[in-house]
Amino acid sequence: MASLLGEKLFEISGQGPAPSKDFYNFEITRNEVILNRWTISMRLENKFRPPKQQRSTFSNFLLDKQLQDDVSNVFGEKILDYSLSLCQGHYDYLDRIQDDLLLKIMSFLQLKDRFVLAQLSKRFNMLCNSEKFWELTVKNDCPDYHTDMEDLAKAMGWKVTYFTFFHNDGTNHNDHNGNDTTSKGTE
Repeated sequence: MASLLGEKLFEISGQGPAPSKDFYNFEITRNEVILNRWTISMRLENKFRPPKQQRSTFSNFLLDKQLQDDVSNVFGEKILDYSLSLCQGHYDYLDRIQDDLLLKIMSFLQLKDRFVLAQLSKRFNMLCNSEKFWELTVKNDCPDYHTDMEDLAKAMGWKVTYFTFFHNDGTNHNDHNGNDTTSKGTE
């Protein structure tokens, strides 16, 4: 799992809270936290001032309330919480997996579970609406799919192909294991 982590775990940039015009860059690498600050001022004496940089190890960052306050004031409480979580070793591996591998993993889920996953984040929403996702869905989950339909699907789009030819509002649709997912009501 460590191979999923790059050298840079997280980075964000932004302007400080008003009335400050200072610019900040916050970065978390595998072993340290770095906060850079560029002072933006109309004063001549500040014209050639280099950025200030604060470096801290994870353990020191977890104890340094002043640095935590700086991060919170500039980037917000959610970014601070996420940063503290990273420094404690709680990595978000799911967001770091390559798209092709994630699509392969998603192909083992039932279709309704994939749609729930699409609501998890912008990335999953983008993946679940991608042509590659719908191509895999049609090819793997639709028993009536034939390879001679591929040109039509490429022309129409895989999502349109799925909803035109294979989706029938939850009635008699098989999941990827061939199990009937039809909801049977009482008559």
